[in-house]
Amino acid sequence: MINKKVLAIILGGGQGSRLSPLTDKRSKPAVSIAGKYRLVDIPISNCIHCDIKRMFVLTQFNSASLNRHIKNTYTFSSFSEAFVDIMAAEQTPENKTWFQGTADAVRQSMHHILNHEFEYVLILSGDQLYQMDFDDMLQQHIDKNAEISIATLPVNFNDATQFGILKTDEESFISSFVEKPSAEKLKGWESEVDKEMEEEGRHYLASMGIYIFNRDLLIELMSNPDTIDFGKEIIPDAIGKNKVLAYQYKGYWTDIGTIASFFEANIGLTDEIPKFDLFDTSKTVLTRPRILPPSKIYGTTLNKAMIADGCIINAEKIETAVIGIRSRIGKGSQILNTYMIGANVYQEMDDMAKDIEEGRPHIGVGEHCVIKNAIIDKDARIGNNVTIKGGKHLKDAHEEAYVVKDGIVVIKRRAIIPNGFTLQ
Repeated sequence: MINKKVLAIILGGGQGSRLSPLTDKRSKPAVSIAGKYRLVDIPISNCIHCDIKRMFVLTQFNSASLNRHIKNTYTFSSFSEAFVDIMAAEQTPENKTWFQGTADAVRQSMHHILNHEFEYVLILSGDQLYQMDFDDMLQQHIDKNAEISIATLPVNFNDATQFGILKTDEESFISSFVEKPSAEKLKGWESEVDKEMEEEGRHYLASMGIYIFNRDLLIELMSNPDTIDFGKEIIPDAIGKNKVLAYQYKGYWTDIGTIASFFEANIGLTDEIPKFDLFDTSKTVLTRPRILPPSKIYGTTLNKAMIADGCIINAEKIETAVIGIRSRIGKGSQILNTYMIGANVYQEMDDMAKDIEEGRPHIGVGEHCVIKNAIIDKDARIGNNVTIKGGKHLKDAHEEAYVVKDGIVVIKRRAIIPNGFTLQ
């Protein structure tokens, strides 16, 4: 089945500098999550589970790896109208610039979007982690005859300053909106929430950056080239003029905007009952099927660990860690509170022999290493007897092979960390 009433647009975001170095060579939606998925798999999977199978992914930065992932993953029947298409920023006689904001990205893509039949446009972010039933949001939008719907999340006082905060009337229509208010301006912006949210002190309704627009209204709004952003301009301007409805979502949601939030989201998956449940078969996260062997583990103590396919592990201990596909970890090593993203390929024996000859570590983590509070990007090479212990005691740093942000050490993609290196 395809929901022909709805067309989805997934926004790839900007350059993603706050997620650097993970976004130095890839776009934000292409960043790996949970050792085997990409961030873009989250909104696409949510859509597919709701029979929304016509999607555009809008991007302009480092889109090559995202293109490959989409092409190799989301292949529908030749007799189906379903598609997931990448639309990168393109220069035309009418548009000679790159995307200037979220609304401008949609505006510049309208000539492609309007080639399709639809009544509603679902606009999503490509860098959020959540499992949401869009059918409920759409049904509320239709039942209340709304023109715009905004998904909202109850948040506490401390978090409210990081979001667009809104107030609603008794019918859940939005009466006022403020973008990232200061703590002093938050008084009076409390909203009515259910008992569970109230007990958690989550009294403020925050915009999740998830919208439904009626087709005709979106066309009208996109005709104004002076508005370039949904959260800062389109939504505030529409309140009072159009019927803007709030849909209150109460599940787990996080914005993967920084290294700290990315790290916490991945490490949180190792909890016994994680907030984001990859094991919920009704909300399966879909991704590229890989033909990989099962992981092999020798003499390793595992605790709170997620191990993806195709790994060869000889470590002494892995604890509170996510180990991505094709990872290799040598004897006596300890991987603690770490996300190891994995590798794109297996090294052949000839390549490994050449590494030894040239004094270069193999791809993966060598022997007798201690890695703690770190992210190891794809195809990184960490030698033997390496000690890397991130933490708040470390100052932010930008080195050739790694960066330190908020106490988290990020080993760059394809970086080489020599034998005996120490950072603690």
